[in-house]
Amino acid sequence: MTNIFRALLVIKIIRWVIEGVEFNGSGLEFHAVPPHHGYTPRLSSFVFIWWSRGLASMQSGITHIVAVASGKGGVGKSTVAMNLAAALSHRGKAVGLLDADIYGPSQKRMLGVAEDVMPEQIDDKRLRPVAVHGIKAMSMGFLTDEKTAMVWRGPMASGALVQLLEQTEWGSLDVLLVDMPPGTGDIQLTLAQKAALSGAIIVTTPQDIALIDAWKGIEMFRKVQVPVLGVVENMSTHVCSACGHEEPIFGQGGGDRLAAEYDVELLARLPLSLAVRESADSGQAMVMAQSDSTEARIFLKIADALVSNLGDASVPTSPTITMGDD
Repeated sequence: MTNIFRALLVIKIIRWVIEGVEFNGSGLEFHAVPPHHGYTPRLSSFVFIWWSRGLASMQSGITHIVAVASGKGGVGKSTVAMNLAAALSHRGKAVGLLDADIYGPSQKRMLGVAEDVMPEQIDDKRLRPVAVHGIKAMSMGFLTDEKTAMVWRGPMASGALVQLLEQTEWGSLDVLLVDMPPGTGDIQLTLAQKAALSGAIIVTTPQDIALIDAWKGIEMFRKVQVPVLGVVENMSTHVCSACGHEEPIFGQGGGDRLAAEYDVELLARLPLSLAVRESADSGQAMVMAQSDSTEARIFLKIADALVSNLGDASVPTSPTITMGDD
């Protein structure tokens, strides 16, 4: 029965997306952001114009929306996003967490949400986020099981993200964190146009191969006029759990170089930690599982720095997206 309800919810999201499709002389139009708000992506004869179709925005009660991004998968971005959300909640902030990875959502597992828990539907047009650990969360993972592959093309996935963002009844939030998928494509552009982002946090590891994609991530946010609020260097060192020996197995100084090049703050260096991995797999944040640990203190430090930087940030406005090389 749970799977039937999930299937109906996914079908409803697909319907919400398809309701925004109309034919015109050029081909298809996806309505989700007004065309005069900037970049209109084109693909052959298809025109995708993202604007909202008369639905009241659920973002009105959100003070700050912050993207947690990396440009590359496998650097621990989702783990950082979940633990940061929990740390902000621990500091007394009203926090939401949107899992924007439509193809590979992971926040359901990391938040420890039970298999049979699904978002509540409100008046056939809105969803109530799942409340867990003091966090209001929404994820495509709540609507599918872990083995379901979302075999959707980019416009459909971007449309689904719009629905999860705009048709979730977030209520009043101090911060909505958006756990971004890897890359700099459709979903990233859609979020930049649909959400009034206060800024972004870039997660990277020290190694050069991760920094290459972190650079691209920062450059993307610069193009859409979203400030980068700081860099988190994850897996900075490995500390042996048997003897305490510390070794920088992924190199040294990568986060420092990235932060210095773009004149942004290095928020923290996180160790490669067995405890962090185990707590995430078991559905608990470090501030809950091991509140006195070094890792928990680091996540609280990141939360405090983010709150401080948001206080200094200018009021977000809709970006003008340019696609040049400068």
